[in-house]
Amino acid sequence: MAGDDTGGPDPAWTDPSCPVARTVDLVGDRWSLLIVRDAMDGARSFTDFQQRTGIARNILTDRLRKLTARGLLAQVDAPSGRRRLYTLTDAGKDLFPVIVTLRQWGERHAFDQDEPRSVLVDDEGAPVPELLPAAANGSPLTADTTTVRRPG
Repeated sequence: MAGDDTGGPDPAWTDPSCPVARTVDLVGDRWSLLIVRDAMDGARSFTDFQQRTGIARNILTDRLRKLTARGLLAQVDAPSGRRRLYTLTDAGKDLFPVIVTLRQWGERHAFDQDEPRSVLVDDEGAPVPELLPAAANGSPLTADTTTVRRPG
């Protein structure tokens, strides 16, 4: 994904050969991920995002601009034609497993046992099962069973 925050040349990557680092460089701040989360949950207008997150208007303007420039959101005309709405691109939709995994980590580690929290459910109302990486043979993958192959 080329372009910096202004649509110019590639940004200075934190770690040019690491996909995790590049992803964090593109969407790693808290507001960007919450905007993507809310877009997945139906937010479309500037007002939708502002009301759901409570983010300051100037920061929201900046993040929406960056997410659009980075190809995660696109702007479309509202049916009324009076304003522009935001919609997730395919690249933005591809962040769904990331958002689900962050949610599930938070369910395990960021809440007390009996503390109330929202629940992600499928279209039949059942809680979404835990996402776990699996090897080609179906066995679970962990940090202990994988390694990173670096280029060169």
